[in-house]
Amino acid sequence: MKRCPECGRDYNDDSMSFCLDDGSELLFGPATASGGNEPVTAILSGGQLDEAKTRAFIHTAQAEAEPQESKEGLSEKHSFSARRAKPLFAAVAAVILLVGGFFGYRYFSASGSKQISSIAVMPFQNSGDLADSEYISDGLAESMIYRLTQIPDLKVSPRSSVFRYKGKDVDAEKIGAELGVDAVMSGRLVKRGDNITISVDLVDVREKKTLWGEQFERKMSDLLATQREIAATIAQKLQLRLVGDGATGITKNYTNSNEAYQDYLQGRFYWNKRSPDTISKAVEHLERAVQKDPNFALAYAGLADAQMIVQYLSRKWSDDYLLAKARENAMRAVELDPTLAEPHATLGLIGTYQWKWDEAENEYKRALELNPKYPTTYHWYSRLLRAEGRYPEALAQIRKGQEADPLSLPIAENVVQNLVENGDLDGALAQCRRNLEIDPNYWSIHLRMAAVYFEKGQKEEGLAAASKANDLVGRAAIALGFWGYALATAGKRDEALAVVKELEQKYAAKEMDGVRIASVYLGLGDKDKAFEWLEKDFQARRPTLMEMCLELEFRSVRQDPRYRDLRKRMGLSDSL
Repeated sequence: MKRCPECGRDYNDDSMSFCLDDGSELLFGPATASGGNEPVTAILSGGQLDEAKTRAFIHTAQAEAEPQESKEGLSEKHSFSARRAKPLFAAVAAVILLVGGFFGYRYFSASGSKQISSIAVMPFQNSGDLADSEYISDGLAESMIYRLTQIPDLKVSPRSSVFRYKGKDVDAEKIGAELGVDAVMSGRLVKRGDNITISVDLVDVREKKTLWGEQFERKMSDLLATQREIAATIAQKLQLRLVGDGATGITKNYTNSNEAYQDYLQGRFYWNKRSPDTISKAVEHLERAVQKDPNFALAYAGLADAQMIVQYLSRKWSDDYLLAKARENAMRAVELDPTLAEPHATLGLIGTYQWKWDEAENEYKRALELNPKYPTTYHWYSRLLRAEGRYPEALAQIRKGQEADPLSLPIAENVVQNLVENGDLDGALAQCRRNLEIDPNYWSIHLRMAAVYFEKGQKEEGLAAASKANDLVGRAAIALGFWGYALATAGKRDEALAVVKELEQKYAAKEMDGVRIASVYLGLGDKDKAFEWLEKDFQARRPTLMEMCLELEFRSVRQDPRYRDLRKRMGLSDSL
């Protein structure tokens, strides 16, 4: 038996060296019951639990542990119900703190021969009032992923990897094997009216043992009231031990507004759907979040990202307005919280579209310094490098992004383009096929596959893939330009010219840029018309002109003096 000389907590595991509450070195001593209502944190020793099962738990004088039915294939576990009505965010914070404390124990235990160094947080199963609680269950899992990535040396499966299991009945062992992780965390959320119940399990998939289970019963009326209390009394000092001096990581308090937090969760929920309709809803909710809490840095960062995606997907706003608002919100996020990597990455993307190449690269590098686990930075940074003609560097960066997020389809399509630029057409085509196994209806991969087929001279296959992409996205502006290029390349001139007319109408309505129309004319073999449209974009300082440096259909004119002149005037090297 060991005791903390500072707080008096007792630990049954003699292999532990430090207190999980205040970090003090533990001394040998007798157990003494903790008095009052003060929370007690304990790790049960392996000898007391059969086959070295480990469970972490928090209890108070008003809450007692109660057994729960064991699950098939897993060892017996316990769940614990809170007796007092506490806010939902207390449950979220407690779950995060307990998992963080568990990994803190694993990191500092001298006897842990099989240290857990990787985890997958699964989408929470959602029951009860499904219509208005899915954003909570998804947001809870996403928040756990985000916070756990703050722990150095802990590999956390990214959202894109775990959310493909949403709604599927897959056992933890199979998930662990497929994702290559040591532990799997799963949970269930039940919402009925203003009441909400969260159940969480943490499983060591290597040993097939449940490490920890807990159940929380809360009210929806106040999500954040006890966050600071929990962070201050249980985990703050432990967190410093986990992520380094001065960091707050797992227990960081991003907002004190319950209403702002709910809007943020809904904004992220719609953001992750990535369609023109849902991204507009994401912007609406994130705008409400920052209105309700003007100091909510994460909401500003999310709003900046959403505004950039609106431009990319729908082009219903003028680029100048969009970029100005996105930059303003990203800068506000950095001002409020300089430790966030996300707004720096967004500022890098904005700088790229504003042709501020050096500034953009510095922002990407700063984002990677703050969080080298954020895959989107690698994704966007590689696009800048590719625009500058630094193809080997671009491929190296996107490979790092793919390593951090192996199942991200936007990253995968960037890999495809980089492989083409580096001369690996077969590898690019193989990547496309792997992507379609993950999601056969991801329109952009069909578009990238079409581009690869055209590079290989396989026009029929290219046209079929382009047609599929266009059908999936509903002739939206983002795919229509390439569809026109595909028709022209396949020799369907009249149909391609009909697409040009449709694109010109969208251009007049500020829903399309000239670079898309130029690509169709390149397919038709009319380079003069193509450069007329590119020049229009340059004179109007259209940010998307830089896409002529990225899209594969422009490879055919890279040696044209007019193309090199445009690059030079944009501040890029005129030699490729």
